[in-house]
Amino acid sequence: MAKKNAFYAQSGGVTAVINASACGVIEACRKHRDRIGKVYAGRNGIIGALTEDLIDTSKESARAIAALRHTPGGAFGSCRYKLKSLEENRAEYERLIEVFEAHNIGYFFYNGGGDSADTCLKVSQLAEKMGYPIQAIHVPKTVDNDLPITDNCPGFGSVAKYIAVSTREATLDVASMAKTSTKVFVLEVMGRHAGWIAAAGGMASGPDLELPIVILFPEVRFDQDRFLAKVDDMVRRHGYCSVVVSEGLRWPDGRFVSDQGTRDAFGHAQLGGAAPVIAGMIKEGLGLKYHWAVADYLQRAARHIASRTDVEQAYAVGKAAVEMALAGKNSVMPAIVRKSSKPYRWTIGEAPLKKVANREKMMPKGFITRDGFGITAKCREYLEPLMRGEDYPPYRNGLPRYVRLKNVAVPRKLPPFELK
Repeated sequence: MAKKNAFYAQSGGVTAVINASACGVIEACRKHRDRIGKVYAGRNGIIGALTEDLIDTSKESARAIAALRHTPGGAFGSCRYKLKSLEENRAEYERLIEVFEAHNIGYFFYNGGGDSADTCLKVSQLAEKMGYPIQAIHVPKTVDNDLPITDNCPGFGSVAKYIAVSTREATLDVASMAKTSTKVFVLEVMGRHAGWIAAAGGMASGPDLELPIVILFPEVRFDQDRFLAKVDDMVRRHGYCSVVVSEGLRWPDGRFVSDQGTRDAFGHAQLGGAAPVIAGMIKEGLGLKYHWAVADYLQRAARHIASRTDVEQAYAVGKAAVEMALAGKNSVMPAIVRKSSKPYRWTIGEAPLKKVANREKMMPKGFITRDGFGITAKCREYLEPLMRGEDYPPYRNGLPRYVRLKNVAVPRKLPPFELK
């Protein structure tokens, strides 16, 4: 069988461990040089394929590729670009085939979340609909932890760890100042529709160190009066409290508390600003001094405090994607399967993309306390192993040492293509 080259790309918001998945894909491909030729990375995601802007990863040393495992960000650049249907934009699919044919690409590995799974699904159908043989495997990634079927998503465990640690440390800071100064700290975290990251804030408090924390989930419609009563009760009993609010918090009528009235490239509401809104309510309704912060990129970029479990799983799904392709699979995603929580055991399973693309997994009701402001023991059991373990990057002079790849471009063979 003639060797085919592979295409790998990163999509959507990056994570602290997406490069570990890239490492898993590239190292696995290099171990199968008898069946896979070169690995070309798309510069800035699927856009790199459409514009024939490919990166030759064979120009990178084994040491540089291995260093991706502890480097945050997206080594090849990412994008927010969703392919339209074949009927809507046939030209894009014809262009993909032209690029794949020109560079002898037979394997397609797309590393991203739900929208990326949709793109991967559409590419996987090229063989059936347009007669071009390609094996498309989706490599899961999303800090939101909202992909279905897989127990959890690579990228989430490290964000959860960062938010839990940050909430614990900030709450201790507030506790020390509460007598004469700040009494409430508000932290805004990511999570458009699913409250997984917000739930991680609840892990800051535990049997070893109990802290007053209020969580605002997107799954629970926001009741301002009940919320202010909860904060007031916490401050009366403890002298202070912290509030962890999801950017996707909604009013009873379904509107986002933080909706800016704009849309991103996928047509989703552009969120950001829940923390100052909530902080303003606390000031006006309770007259309490507050501070607020938005975790924003910090939460998903924090490789220095990544979860070891997360790093290992991110690498494993990248490696498994290659193994699935070599086994003749198409239109599938490596999924993390939890075998047990105590002790924590997991393995890699397989999920069909038709059951993954454009679907979201919300927080189960049993993970949220009855009052809607906290997490249950069942939720703690789920979250704890995902945050477990340290995997520090190497340091020099007090700073982590991260790799910057050469990203040598592959010579173009085709005329330019204009994105619509």
